[in-house]
Amino acid sequence: MLEGFNPVRYSVIQEKNPREIVMLVGDGCKWRKCRFCDYHLDSSKDVEANFQINKEALSHVTGIYGELEVINSGSFVDLDDKTIRLIKEICVSLGISKIHFECHYMHRDAVKDFKESFEKLGIKCVIKLGLETFDYEQRENVLVKGIDEKNPEVIARYFDEINLLQGIRGQSVETMITDIETGLKYFDRVCVNIMVENGMPIKPDKEVIAAFMERVYPIYKDNNRLDILLNNTDFGVG
Repeated sequence: MLEGFNPVRYSVIQEKNPREIVMLVGDGCKWRKCRFCDYHLDSSKDVEANFQINKEALSHVTGIYGELEVINSGSFVDLDDKTIRLIKEICVSLGISKIHFECHYMHRDAVKDFKESFEKLGIKCVIKLGLETFDYEQRENVLVKGIDEKNPEVIARYFDEINLLQGIRGQSVETMITDIETGLKYFDRVCVNIMVENGMPIKPDKEVIAAFMERVYPIYKDNNRLDILLNNTDFGVG
Protein backbone atom coordinates (compact mmCIF):
# COMPACT_ATOMS: atom_id res chain seq x y z
CA MET A 1 0.00 0.00 0.00
CA LEU A 2 1.31 3.45 -0.88
CA GLU A 3 2.02 5.52 2.21
CA GLY A 4 -0.22 8.55 2.40
CA PHE A 5 -2.51 7.29 -0.38
CA ASN A 6 -6.08 8.01 0.72
CA PRO A 7 -8.33 7.74 -2.34
CA VAL A 8 -12.08 8.15 -2.66
CA ARG A 9 -13.43 4.59 -2.56
CA TYR A 10 -17.16 5.10 -3.13
CA SER A 11 -19.05 7.04 -5.76
CA VAL A 12 -22.24 7.09 -7.82
CA ILE A 13 -22.19 7.04 -11.62
CA GLN A 14 -25.28 8.86 -12.84
CA GLU A 15 -24.75 8.95 -16.59
CA LYS A 16 -24.79 5.98 -18.98
CA ASN A 17 -25.82 2.86 -17.11
CA PRO A 18 -26.26 4.49 -13.66
CA ARG A 19 -24.69 2.50 -10.83
CA GLU A 20 -22.76 2.76 -7.61
CA ILE A 21 -19.05 2.01 -7.65
CA VAL A 22 -16.53 1.04 -4.99
CA MET A 23 -12.76 0.80 -5.24
CA LEU A 24 -11.66 -1.97 -2.88
CA VAL A 25 -8.30 -3.35 -1.77
CA GLY A 26 -6.99 -6.87 -2.29
CA ASP A 27 -3.65 -8.58 -1.99
CA GLY A 28 -2.62 -7.29 -5.40
CA CYS A 29 -2.58 -8.14 -9.07
CA LYS A 30 -0.83 -11.44 -9.74
CA TRP A 31 0.43 -10.32 -13.17
CA ARG A 32 2.05 -6.98 -12.38
CA LYS A 33 3.97 -6.83 -15.67
CA CYS A 34 1.89 -4.25 -17.55
CA ARG A 35 4.14 -1.39 -18.67
CA PHE A 36 1.43 1.27 -18.28
CA CYS A 37 -0.21 0.43 -14.94
CA ASP A 38 0.83 1.20 -11.36
CA TYR A 39 -2.62 0.39 -10.00
CA HIS A 40 -1.25 -2.72 -8.27
CA LEU A 41 0.39 -0.44 -5.68
CA ASP A 42 -3.04 -0.04 -4.07
CA SER A 43 -2.82 -3.43 -2.37
CA SER A 44 -1.68 -5.10 0.82
CA LYS A 45 -0.96 -8.57 2.14
CA ASP A 46 -2.69 -7.59 5.41
CA VAL A 47 -6.04 -9.32 4.87
CA GLU A 48 -7.75 -7.84 7.92
CA ALA A 49 -6.60 -4.30 7.13
CA ASN A 50 -7.91 -4.73 3.58
CA PHE A 51 -11.25 -5.95 4.88
CA GLN A 52 -11.63 -2.95 7.18
CA ILE A 53 -10.99 -0.57 4.25
CA ASN A 54 -13.43 -2.51 2.09
CA LYS A 55 -16.06 -2.65 4.82
CA GLU A 56 -15.94 1.13 5.19
CA ALA A 57 -16.24 1.70 1.42
CA LEU A 58 -19.11 -0.76 1.13
CA SER A 59 -20.95 0.86 4.05
CA HIS A 60 -21.83 3.75 1.73
CA VAL A 61 -23.67 1.56 -0.78
CA THR A 62 -27.40 2.30 -0.80
CA GLY A 63 -28.71 0.20 -3.67
CA ILE A 64 -30.15 3.34 -5.28
CA TYR A 65 -29.86 1.96 -8.82
CA GLY A 66 -29.88 -1.76 -8.01
CA GLU A 67 -26.46 -2.05 -9.65
CA LEU A 68 -22.95 -2.02 -8.22
CA GLU A 69 -19.49 -1.99 -9.81
CA VAL A 70 -16.53 -3.31 -7.83
CA ILE A 71 -13.01 -2.41 -8.91
CA ASN A 72 -9.73 -3.24 -7.19
CA SER A 73 -6.04 -3.36 -7.96
CA GLY A 74 -6.24 -6.60 -9.89
CA SER A 75 -8.96 -9.22 -10.12
CA PHE A 76 -11.88 -10.40 -8.02
CA VAL A 77 -9.73 -13.37 -6.98
CA ASP A 78 -7.47 -10.92 -5.13
CA LEU A 79 -10.25 -9.87 -2.72
CA ASP A 80 -10.46 -11.69 0.59
CA ASP A 81 -13.31 -14.09 1.39
CA LYS A 82 -14.82 -11.84 4.06
CA THR A 83 -15.09 -8.99 1.57
CA ILE A 84 -16.78 -11.22 -1.02
CA ARG A 85 -19.26 -12.48 1.60
CA LEU A 86 -20.01 -8.91 2.66
CA ILE A 87 -20.60 -7.84 -0.93
CA LYS A 88 -23.11 -10.66 -1.35
CA GLU A 89 -24.88 -9.77 1.90
CA ILE A 90 -25.15 -6.12 0.88
CA CYS A 91 -26.49 -7.00 -2.56
CA VAL A 92 -29.16 -9.24 -1.10
CA SER A 93 -30.19 -6.83 1.66
CA LEU A 94 -30.33 -3.77 -0.62
CA GLY A 95 -31.93 -5.46 -3.60
CA ILE A 96 -28.92 -5.05 -5.88
CA SER A 97 -29.61 -7.29 -8.85
CA LYS A 98 -26.52 -6.66 -10.98
CA ILE A 99 -22.85 -6.46 -10.07
CA HIS A 100 -19.66 -5.87 -12.06
CA PHE A 101 -16.17 -7.14 -11.20
CA GLU A 102 -12.74 -6.98 -12.88
CA CYS A 103 -10.54 -9.91 -13.80
CA HIS A 104 -7.20 -10.51 -15.55
CA TYR A 105 -7.24 -13.04 -18.37
CA MET A 106 -4.97 -15.37 -16.40
CA HIS A 107 -7.89 -16.04 -14.02
CA ARG A 108 -10.46 -16.73 -16.75
CA ASP A 109 -11.11 -20.28 -15.54
CA ALA A 110 -12.32 -18.90 -12.19
CA VAL A 111 -15.00 -16.73 -13.81
CA LYS A 112 -17.73 -19.33 -14.33
CA ASP A 113 -17.97 -20.53 -10.73
CA PHE A 114 -17.65 -16.99 -9.37
CA LYS A 115 -20.53 -15.74 -11.51
CA GLU A 116 -22.67 -18.70 -10.55
CA SER A 117 -22.13 -17.99 -6.85
CA PHE A 118 -23.87 -14.64 -7.34
CA GLU A 119 -26.48 -15.90 -9.74
CA LYS A 120 -27.61 -18.43 -7.12
CA LEU A 121 -28.57 -15.39 -5.04
CA GLY A 122 -30.51 -13.84 -7.92
CA ILE A 123 -27.72 -11.40 -8.76
CA LYS A 124 -26.48 -11.05 -12.33
CA CYS A 125 -22.67 -10.95 -12.26
CA VAL A 126 -20.72 -9.47 -15.15
CA ILE A 127 -16.95 -9.57 -15.49
CA LYS A 128 -14.76 -6.91 -17.11
CA LEU A 129 -11.39 -7.64 -18.68
CA GLY A 130 -8.61 -5.11 -19.04
CA LEU A 131 -7.88 -5.99 -22.66
CA GLU A 132 -6.52 -2.54 -23.66
CA THR A 133 -6.38 -3.29 -27.41
CA PHE A 134 -7.16 -6.02 -29.92
CA ASP A 135 -3.83 -5.28 -31.64
CA TYR A 136 -1.90 -8.33 -30.41
CA GLU A 137 1.53 -6.92 -31.24
CA GLN A 138 0.93 -3.71 -29.32
CA ARG A 139 -0.89 -5.43 -26.46
CA GLU A 140 1.73 -8.08 -25.75
CA ASN A 141 5.03 -6.62 -26.96
CA VAL A 142 4.46 -3.01 -25.91
CA LEU A 143 1.91 -3.04 -23.09
CA VAL A 144 2.79 -6.57 -21.87
CA LYS A 145 -0.76 -7.51 -20.88
CA GLY A 146 -0.28 -11.27 -20.65
CA ILE A 147 -3.23 -12.21 -22.86
CA ASP A 148 -2.12 -14.85 -25.32
CA GLU A 149 -5.46 -15.17 -27.14
CA LYS A 150 -5.88 -13.24 -30.40
CA ASN A 151 -9.48 -14.14 -31.24
CA PRO A 152 -12.01 -11.70 -29.67
CA GLU A 153 -14.75 -14.30 -29.98
CA VAL A 154 -12.77 -16.67 -27.75
CA ILE A 155 -12.03 -13.92 -25.21
CA ALA A 156 -15.74 -13.06 -25.09
CA ARG A 157 -16.54 -16.60 -23.93
CA TYR A 158 -15.14 -15.64 -20.53
CA PHE A 159 -15.75 -11.90 -20.24
CA ASP A 160 -18.77 -9.63 -20.62
CA GLU A 161 -17.11 -6.22 -20.73
CA ILE A 162 -13.68 -4.80 -21.57
CA ASN A 163 -11.44 -1.85 -20.85
CA LEU A 164 -9.54 -0.29 -23.74
CA LEU A 165 -6.49 1.96 -23.34
CA GLN A 166 -6.17 4.80 -25.84
CA GLY A 167 -4.00 7.88 -26.25
CA ILE A 168 -0.61 6.20 -26.54
CA ARG A 169 2.15 6.15 -29.16
CA GLY A 170 1.51 3.82 -32.08
CA GLN A 171 -2.25 4.36 -32.14
CA SER A 172 -4.17 6.22 -34.82
CA VAL A 173 -7.75 7.33 -35.30
CA GLU A 174 -8.34 4.25 -37.42
CA THR A 175 -6.89 1.78 -34.92
CA MET A 176 -8.74 3.36 -32.00
CA ILE A 177 -12.05 3.18 -33.87
CA THR A 178 -11.33 -0.41 -34.89
CA ASP A 179 -10.71 -1.35 -31.26
CA ILE A 180 -13.94 0.31 -30.13
CA GLU A 181 -16.03 -1.24 -32.88
CA THR A 182 -14.57 -4.69 -32.23
CA GLY A 183 -15.31 -4.27 -28.54
CA LEU A 184 -18.92 -3.26 -29.17
CA LYS A 185 -19.35 -6.21 -31.52
CA TYR A 186 -18.25 -8.90 -29.09
CA PHE A 187 -18.89 -7.44 -25.61
CA ASP A 188 -21.85 -5.95 -23.75
CA ARG A 189 -20.01 -2.81 -22.70
CA VAL A 190 -16.72 -1.07 -23.45
CA CYS A 191 -14.83 1.39 -21.28
CA VAL A 192 -12.21 3.55 -23.01
CA ASN A 193 -9.50 4.84 -20.70
CA ILE A 194 -7.37 7.69 -21.99
CA MET A 195 -3.78 7.22 -20.87
CA VAL A 196 -2.70 9.47 -18.02
CA GLU A 197 0.78 10.12 -16.71
CA ASN A 198 2.10 7.80 -14.00
CA GLY A 199 5.41 6.26 -12.99
CA MET A 200 5.35 3.50 -15.59
CA PRO A 201 7.27 3.46 -18.93
CA ILE A 202 4.22 3.94 -21.20
CA LYS A 203 3.33 7.61 -21.41
CA PRO A 204 0.39 9.57 -22.87
CA ASP A 205 0.88 10.80 -26.42
CA LYS A 206 -0.53 14.32 -26.76
CA GLU A 207 -0.99 14.06 -30.52
CA VAL A 208 -2.87 10.78 -30.30
CA ILE A 209 -5.07 12.15 -27.51
CA ALA A 210 -5.80 15.28 -29.56
CA ALA A 211 -6.77 13.08 -32.53
CA PHE A 212 -9.02 11.01 -30.25
CA MET A 213 -10.78 14.12 -28.95
CA GLU A 214 -11.26 15.56 -32.44
CA ARG A 215 -12.27 12.50 -34.43
CA VAL A 216 -13.14 9.59 -32.11
CA TYR A 217 -14.77 11.14 -29.05
CA PRO A 218 -17.57 12.89 -31.00
CA ILE A 219 -18.60 9.56 -32.56
CA TYR A 220 -18.97 7.67 -29.30
CA LYS A 221 -19.54 10.20 -26.51
CA ASP A 222 -23.30 9.53 -26.46
CA ASN A 223 -23.13 5.76 -26.97
CA ASN A 224 -24.85 4.20 -23.95
CA ARG A 225 -22.73 1.03 -24.19
CA LEU A 226 -19.48 2.96 -24.05
CA ASP A 227 -17.89 4.73 -21.08
CA ILE A 228 -15.06 7.16 -21.83
CA LEU A 229 -12.70 8.13 -19.00
CA LEU A 230 -10.66 11.15 -20.04
CA ASN A 231 -9.16 11.03 -16.55
CA ASN A 232 -8.81 7.87 -14.50
CA THR A 233 -10.90 9.39 -11.69
CA ASP A 234 -13.89 10.24 -13.89
CA PHE A 235 -15.99 7.54 -12.22
CA GLY A 236 -15.53 9.45 -8.97
CA VAL A 237 -13.19 6.97 -7.27
CA GLY A 238 -9.42 6.92 -7.06
